[in-house]
Amino acid sequence: MDDLRLKAILASPSCCLAEDDGDFLESDSARAIRLALEFHRAETYLQAHGIESTVAVFGSARVRSPEDPLASESHRHEYEQARRFSYDLSRGAAHTPRCHRLVVATGGGPGLMEAANRGASEAGAPTIGFNIRLPHEQQPNPYITPGLAFSFRYFALRKMHFIFRARALVAFAGGFGTLDEVYEALNLVLTRTIDPIPIVLVGSNYWSRMLDLDYLADGGYIEARDKALVYQTDSGADAAAYVLGRCGCGKDGGS
Repeated sequence: MDDLRLKAILASPSCCLAEDDGDFLESDSARAIRLALEFHRAETYLQAHGIESTVAVFGSARVRSPEDPLASESHRHEYEQARRFSYDLSRGAAHTPRCHRLVVATGGGPGLMEAANRGASEAGAPTIGFNIRLPHEQQPNPYITPGLAFSFRYFALRKMHFIFRARALVAFAGGFGTLDEVYEALNLVLTRTIDPIPIVLVGSNYWSRMLDLDYLADGGYIEARDKALVYQTDSGADAAAYVLGRCGCGKDGGS
C-alpha cells in the first residue's frame, strides 16, 4: 500500500520540478513566466554575441526574390533596395570603429526581411532574425547568422527586442505587420518613451498612401513639426547613407 501510494505521489505533476512540468509552463497562469523567458533568453544570446546596437529593418514577407521567376518587376526592385540598404550599411559601419557593431535586425522571415539579412550577410557582417511563431510556420531565412536566429511566441516581446538596441528603424513596403511596427515606433519616439532615433521609410509611392503626413498635419491630427520624425527616400543606398550619417558613422562622422 505504501509503495503504491509513493508511486502515485511521485507520478503526480505537482511533485516534479516546475521546469519539468510542461502542462504548467503552457498554462495561462504561467504566461508571465513565458514572457520573462522570451525576453531573457534572447537577451542572453545577444549579449554573448556582443550585440550592442542594431538597425531594425521592417518589410513585407510576401515580396519574391529576384531569383523567383514569378517575381514582379516591382518586387524585384523592392528586394534589391532592401538588400542594397543592408549591404551599404554593414560595409559602412564596418569601416568606422565607433559603428562596427551596428547590426541589421529583421523579422527573420522571407521577402524583404530576407533581402535585408542577405545584404548584411553578403557584406560579411553578422545579422539578426527575430522570427515569430505563426500558425503557418514561418521559417527563418538562410541569411541570418547562426546563433542569432530567434523564435518568439509573443509579438510584444519580439517588438521589444526590435526597439531595445535600435539606433535606427528602416521600413520598406509591407502589410499590417510592417504598418504596426512603424506606427508603434513613431508613437514611442513622439511620446519620448524611447530616445529619438532615425525612422526611415523607403518607397515614396507606398508610404505616401499608407502614411500621409501632410494630411495628418493639415487635419490637426499631428503637429506640423512631427513630420520631421521620418525621412523618406526611394533608394536603399540613400537610406543607408542617411542612417550612417545620423548615427555618426558617415564620412564626416556627423549628422
